[in-house]
Amino acid sequence: MIRVSVANPYEYPLEFQQLKDAARTVLEGERVKAAKVTLAFVDNAHIHRLNNQFLKHDEPTDVLTFPYTEPGAKSLEGEVVIGYEVAKEYAADRNHELNLELLLYVIHGCLHLCGFTDTDDAGEREMRTKEREYLTKLGLPDIAGE
Repeated sequence: MIRVSVANPYEYPLEFQQLKDAARTVLEGERVKAAKVTLAFVDNAHIHRLNNQFLKHDEPTDVLTFPYTEPGAKSLEGEVVIGYEVAKEYAADRNHELNLELLLYVIHGCLHLCGFTDTDDAGEREMRTKEREYLTKLGLPDIAGE
């Protein structure tokens, strides 16, 4: 069973079911049979602190992924932390809805949980291809790589 929950400590207006469905679509599409994933939506200060603490990047970011199990484990567990304010800014800059940007971040974070990386050119190309695949599966416009 795949279980997806949402943590929303700042009480942002979110489309909970659509966000959870997007996560499930990615996990099922990557053949994950059992998972417990939390999508956490946080403010700039919160994600900045985590980004600095874990990656030594002194700035807010869009998505951080924390896998709690090793790749290949029987059940995948992890957390996808999403910078709500970063998404809001990017969505405005790119002239599309905030929820669409948040859905892209959910897809991106779940792909990381499934073992995809974007730390080199080949990995980044593969990640964009997968993001587009899942945006299409969800009936959403292609905003990957904008």
